[in-house]
Amino acid sequence: MATLYVGGRLFDGEKVQDGQAVLEEGGRIKRVAPAGEFKGFAGERVDTTGGTLIPGLIDCHVHSLSGAEGNPGAVQDRMTPAQITVRGLEFMQRTLDGGITAVRDCGGKDYMEFAIRDALNAGRFLGPTMRCAGRMICMTGGHGNRTGRVADGPDEVVKAVREQIHAGSDLVKIMATGGVMTPGVNPEDAHYSAEEMKAGITEAHRFHKCCASHAQGALGILNAVRGGIDSIEHGIFMDDECCREMKERGVWLVPTLAAVKNILKGYDDGDRSIPDYVIEKARRVFDRHIASIKMYYSAGGRIAMGTDAGTPHNRHGENARELEYMCEIGISARDSLFFSTASAADLMRLGDHGRIKEGNIADLVLCDGDALADIKQAARKENHRMVVKRGTVARDNRAAFTAGAARVAAE
Repeated sequence: MATLYVGGRLFDGEKVQDGQAVLEEGGRIKRVAPAGEFKGFAGERVDTTGGTLIPGLIDCHVHSLSGAEGNPGAVQDRMTPAQITVRGLEFMQRTLDGGITAVRDCGGKDYMEFAIRDALNAGRFLGPTMRCAGRMICMTGGHGNRTGRVADGPDEVVKAVREQIHAGSDLVKIMATGGVMTPGVNPEDAHYSAEEMKAGITEAHRFHKCCASHAQGALGILNAVRGGIDSIEHGIFMDDECCREMKERGVWLVPTLAAVKNILKGYDDGDRSIPDYVIEKARRVFDRHIASIKMYYSAGGRIAMGTDAGTPHNRHGENARELEYMCEIGISARDSLFFSTASAADLMRLGDHGRIKEGNIADLVLCDGDALADIKQAARKENHRMVVKRGTVARDNRAAFTAGAARVAAE
């Protein structure tokens, strides 16, 4: 059965279109054309009047098995593999409920997340399209060593990459620097050498896998970029040289503003289960992180939305708040939407996602109001009238808006 979305604004992933209608059939976009073309349409209609239809949002950096507690790793260590996996599936269902229709898991635990990915991608459960990195690759004592694949030296890094590919990873994640959530490491320090980074990235690319690098310090960022990395995750201590070389090579920055912001918010709200070393490092990097993102944005560099969902107080299902956080630091509403749809799809190599155009997957979010004028209409779940995954309604909140309009009219 075909469904026609008509009446309101359309943001197709790149530009705003008024007076256009979208016809969905069989889970794909069949036609995008002026509303008048569908005058005699007799199928199901979704009235988008007073709203904005946008592509489903895409989060390029989540940890689907982590639960956003003050110390997610400690909580996870007390659970069985079955409990972790089932809970991860629930997290991904919440994620879809919040308007995120595709995610990239940037590091799980013992490949448990692959079962979730395979079930969702096969349509056995309704959830976001998933791409998974498998085990993060890090040096001895490096960031992520609790659950990552520890490898030292170019040959061992190459072997670790091959293991991820053999296990079924969609992308490879290599840890270029220290990070906030690992004790005893400094976010500014480069971990892997330039030679080790290049060896791992080259091997992943040899097997047609995209490469992401957790990279916070400037030297580590440069090691990753010069090694051929596809995306820099976080980019906290980016400098002018990093910015220039990233842009020249077309490297994406995945900012994850939500990560540090929510750690500090959780602590300020009274959560003392967050380790002291995490709070100390989060405070140290907060302002510098924002400055780096603004630098790359001002330079016109590629950006794709990512949240690091699963880290402390960074809850699955609230991922779309990242759009609001981007706008708070000076990114335009249009660009935050582009980074969260078309650009994110390009990074994830999801050629038929992220844009509302004929032939693409019908992943849609119907926002109340004008999302281009007020990003909160897209960023906050309560402002979503509908979430659609492959043409199937995943969340329908239209009745609440109809009731609200009726109350206003009666007053």
